[in-house]
Amino acid sequence: MTTPSAAPDSYYQRVGEHRYKPTAHAGGAWSTDEQHVSPLAGLVVHEIDRYLAASEQPAKGLALTRISYDILGRIALEECEITVETIRPGRTIELLEAVVHIGGRSVVRARAWLLATLDTSAVADTPQERIAPPEEFTPWQMGDVWDGGYISSIDIRRGAPASPGRGTVWLSSRVDLVSGEPSSPLASYIGLVDTANGIAVQRSPKEWMFPNMDLTIHLHRRPEGRWAGLDTTVSFGPTGHGLTSTVLHDSVGPVGHALQTLTVRPLTEG
Repeated sequence: MTTPSAAPDSYYQRVGEHRYKPTAHAGGAWSTDEQHVSPLAGLVVHEIDRYLAASEQPAKGLALTRISYDILGRIALEECEITVETIRPGRTIELLEAVVHIGGRSVVRARAWLLATLDTSAVADTPQERIAPPEEFTPWQMGDVWDGGYISSIDIRRGAPASPGRGTVWLSSRVDLVSGEPSSPLASYIGLVDTANGIAVQRSPKEWMFPNMDLTIHLHRRPEGRWAGLDTTVSFGPTGHGLTSTVLHDSVGPVGHALQTLTVRPLTEG
């Protein structure tokens, strides 16, 4: 087992060409000896960015418009290796797959669709309304609800409290994704999105578990700036299943949507 570094400046440190060591900042909310999916999701995009930059035929003019993460099991707070390959090459549409390995086991499998970019500004529009800017929201100590190094590393501003299962927040991070390496704004933004499942709880996480099995992000434009806005709704069904649905924002307005499938069960189950 690899002991996580306590480096104050990043979620990960590079230890090999495609290997990364998590710091204490990557600690999970459900269990502090696991990685939170948020920074790991950003790390996957960081590795995809590196893969595209090193490609003999780089995907010029293509933009990531959807990425889906399937969580295959426990994500230990240990060194991980990320492999990336092209599943469907193309000049206007391309599909990539990234797999996160820990201890010789695949723990996350992600697929990313890249689409050609062209000027559609004349018809750009969305019926989704903008949320108020971060400066109009109130600082929130999310650590009062959740544990873990990741939760402690982010700046959170929350809108007026709503009913259980509804919440709107702005998030930004105080640390880098990878120590000593610049990350794209997209990787940094996606590194915040999985937080959505914890901002609008239906029931106390001290009484119920509702971890997400996946994370799917759809984008209709590239996020800008350091803040990620999450306008989130959480629904629990009657048979142990749930769904977290989020409209994603940046300082300009809505940028897309995120969905997370939940497994819902009482902590006292036995």
